Amino acid sequence: MKGKIGIVVGLAAGYVLGSRAGRERYEQIKSGFLKAWNTAPVQKQVGKVAEAGKTAALALPSAIWDGAVKVTKAATRNGSPGQKLDAAIKAGKDSKADVARGAEATATEVKKAADKAVADAKADAHAATHAATDS
Repeated sequence: MKGKIGIVVGLAAGYVLGSRAGRERYEQIKSGFLKAWNTAPVQKQVGKVAEAGKTAALALPSAIWDGAVKVTKAATRNGSPGQKLDAAIKAGKDSKADVARGAEATATEVKKAADKAVADAKADAHAATHAATDS
């Protein structure tokens, strides 16, 4: 209950402070954000992260598909219904581990790409700041 009250108080305080700043300040902040967002270095990093995410996201469905194929093959082998069920359950458990490893690897790769993009963006911003102060 305390958490909900804190959220309501925080939202109310944000609303009051935001309304005091006014529309002009909001537009000024929005304009500054959009100006920074649309710079070449930021968009370069956004592109890198988006590409890494696409590449990583394609790896997981193949692990899921492979697992489904293994379960299906196990369930259609020769043997008694009990043996088929046991084989399908074992294949499902084995596939579960493969999918979990794939998901962890995907998450790790996305995190590495995001961390590298942030580091590159910071370096670009630092270089731009020094170039601006030197001239």
